[in-house]
Amino acid sequence: MESTHIRNIVIVGGGTAGWMAASTLSKLLQNKYTIRLIESDAISTVGVGESTIPMIKLFNHVLDIDEDEFMRETMATFKLGIEFVDWGQIGDRYMHSFGRFGQDLWPVDFSQYWLKMHQAGRAPDIGRYSINQMAARGAKFMRATNEQPNSPLADIAYAFHIDAGLYARYLRRYSEAHGVIRTEGKVVDVIVRDGDGHVDALVMESGERIGGDLFIDCSGFRGLLIEQALKTGFEDWSHWLPCDRAYAVPCEPAKDSLPYTRASARPAGWQWRIGLQHRTGNGHVFCGKFMSDDEAAAILLANLDGKPLTDPKLLRFTAGKRKRTWNKNVIAVGLSSGFMEPLESTSIHLIQSTLARLITFFPDAGLHPADIDEFNRQCDFETERIRDFLILHYKATERTDTPFWDYCRTMDIPDTLRSKIDLFRTHGRIVRENMELFAEVGWLQVMHGQRIRPLSYHPLVDLLSEEKIQHHLDHVAAVISACVKIMPFHASFIAAHCAAPR
Repeated sequence: MESTHIRNIVIVGGGTAGWMAASTLSKLLQNKYTIRLIESDAISTVGVGESTIPMIKLFNHVLDIDEDEFMRETMATFKLGIEFVDWGQIGDRYMHSFGRFGQDLWPVDFSQYWLKMHQAGRAPDIGRYSINQMAARGAKFMRATNEQPNSPLADIAYAFHIDAGLYARYLRRYSEAHGVIRTEGKVVDVIVRDGDGHVDALVMESGERIGGDLFIDCSGFRGLLIEQALKTGFEDWSHWLPCDRAYAVPCEPAKDSLPYTRASARPAGWQWRIGLQHRTGNGHVFCGKFMSDDEAAAILLANLDGKPLTDPKLLRFTAGKRKRTWNKNVIAVGLSSGFMEPLESTSIHLIQSTLARLITFFPDAGLHPADIDEFNRQCDFETERIRDFLILHYKATERTDTPFWDYCRTMDIPDTLRSKIDLFRTHGRIVRENMELFAEVGWLQVMHGQRIRPLSYHPLVDLLSEEKIQHHLDHVAAVISACVKIMPFHASFIAAHCAAPR
């Protein structure tokens, strides 16, 4: 390779982030670069990022991973969306599902026709027009099929629930088979060059010195390179996302195999439930200012579907992001770049998108500032829009039963989120900017599910008669119901295609 190219890439840290980075780079760089991953068996990983969103299917496709094998190796189940319980008010229940809604009518989006009829009391909840939601409610699942043109069966969008520890092991085997060199041990010192402040080398506990041209920091919350060595700085978002700790505990698998994640609001936070083939993952995300650790652990253990398999593990965090994801010759991936809690299952996606962005802006030895600045600008935009979507869940509540929900309901919010809410309140309009992660249907489901109501609907809806709109809505609902009836149950589909050996 020419001297203008970097030669040695060093990944610091394993876990999901480290091995996703290693597998991506080893696949796409085709053994033209030396890739070395350093991890210590003595340092545990967080290991609770077990729920994904549909973009992970693209990650598997790029790596040529067989989906059924991936499911078996990670004890995975399928995911059609997230059910939210008790968020707007106690007793509320709605779902943020993947995929499209209904069939569009000219000249405006399907949701606007539904909105008019719903406001008139003539249409049920929006979920009735989503094959993902109706299948999830019935514990049904199948992969999308194009055998029937224009059928909702072609619209099924899904992701996975995975065992994060097994996932890291699976990607480690993949990476090492593609030439990644793994070094076990602790980093005890980071050598920073005097001239330009770049990381020059890592000193291992064994005394070995490991140099590199580009360093990928996957060291988790501590940010060994991006923060401890380079002092990049951190942007704190805890005034908008006040939860700062979580207990996680697995329990025995539930009898019902649900193809969705459940997020149940609690007095000072919320609890997740993620069903896998061999166990159920559970966690209680909460705010330490409003609830003690002991009370949070007790609430978690009192709301499990089965016997806990370990003692609850406490994690502490601050919501926010590094001021620069890429600083000098270090790129932060995963928790080292920031954290915004797992409410919408974005942690693994942010690893994936950062790696995709790295490939787009892959540097030569010059590490040009213009490339780095644009990389960081795109990272900031993506994380800030995800931040706004998460804040929406806390802000859009009518709960007054605890000090925590009083704080969330009355707190100031970013102008970018305020503008989105204000726009929706007039005619139910939602604008997706620059391909931000969450599309219009995602915002619609959360805003409507948490009781934000528009004053009216798009005026051009009135170009069609109410009878024609009603007929269209009824037809869509009937077709979706017929499709769901022929779908297999989630558990049956897994047993037939991708069950892990017992």
